[in-house]
Amino acid sequence: MTEKLKSAPLAYRNEPFLNSPDGRLLRILSEYSEPLARFRREQIQDTVVFFGSARFQGSAAAKTNLTSVENNGANISPGQQEKDLKRALASVDMARYYEDARRMAYLLTEWSIQIPARRRRFVVTTGGGPGIMEAANLGAHEAGGKTIGLNINLPFEQNPNPYITPSLNFEFHYFFMRKFWFAYLAKALVIFPGGFGTMDELFEILTLAQTDKLAKKILVVIYGSEYWHRIMNFQAFVDAGTVAQEDLDLFKFVDTPEEGFEFLRDGLTKHHLGGTPSKQREVLPEIAKTRP
Repeated sequence: MTEKLKSAPLAYRNEPFLNSPDGRLLRILSEYSEPLARFRREQIQDTVVFFGSARFQGSAAAKTNLTSVENNGANISPGQQEKDLKRALASVDMARYYEDARRMAYLLTEWSIQIPARRRRFVVTTGGGPGIMEAANLGAHEAGGKTIGLNINLPFEQNPNPYITPSLNFEFHYFFMRKFWFAYLAKALVIFPGGFGTMDELFEILTLAQTDKLAKKILVVIYGSEYWHRIMNFQAFVDAGTVAQEDLDLFKFVDTPEEGFEFLRDGLTKHHLGGTPSKQREVLPEIAKTRP
C-alpha cells in the first residue's frame, strides 16, 4: 500500500531553500522590500547620512580610559604601557570628533523637525554602530527626532547603538544592499574622520556624482580638514590629471559643527525645499546655539 504523502512546504516557508544559493535572489529582494516598507510606514522622505570611525569615544569615556591606562602601569611591561598610553592619548584627542558629530546631528535635527512637511525630512542616518555613528544618532535623539541605523551582520558582532529609533533599526547581510539604502534616500553625506570603510563610502558617492549617476543633488561635507589633508592630498588628483579641477567642488571641507550645519541647511533649502535659504529662515526660526 502506497504511503500517503505529506504536503510539501510552501516555497516562501521552506527555510533550507531560502537559505540556499538558489534562494539568494529572494534574500536580496527582502533587504530591499522590508526596509522600504518600514521607511514608508515611518514616513521617511529623505536622509542625511553620517559616516566616520567606529573607534572614536566620547570625551568622558576617552578620559576615563586614559586614567585607567595611567593607573595600570605597574601591571604591564614598560613597552606595552607606552603603546597603551599612546593609543589612549590619541583617543582623547580624537574624541572631539565624536562630540562635534553629536553637535552637528543635534543642530540638523532640531532644524529639520521644524520643517512644515507631511513626511519626515533629512533624518539623521548612520551605520548603526559605535563611534561617530553613535554620536550622530545620539545628537539626533537628543534633539527629539527620529534617527536611523543601517547595521551590518559581521563575523565580529557590531551591536546597534542605543540611540537609534527602534522602528528604524536595520541589520543587513549584503553590503551592497546596505550601501543602496545609504545612497537612495540621502540628500547629504557628512564624512567625519575614519578609516577604509569611511573612505569607501565617500568615494562611492563622489564617483556617482562625478559620473552624473545621481538623479538628485547630494551635498557632501568632509569634516575635519586637518585630519583629511594629512591623510589625503585631493589636489594631487587634479595635478596628476586623474580628476578635473571642478570635481573638487563636489564636496566642502568644514571644521565646526555650526559651519557644517549652516552649509547643510542652506544647501538642502536651496536644492530640496524649493526656496532660498534667506526666505526659508523667515519661516523657520533660528535654532539655539547652545549645546545639547
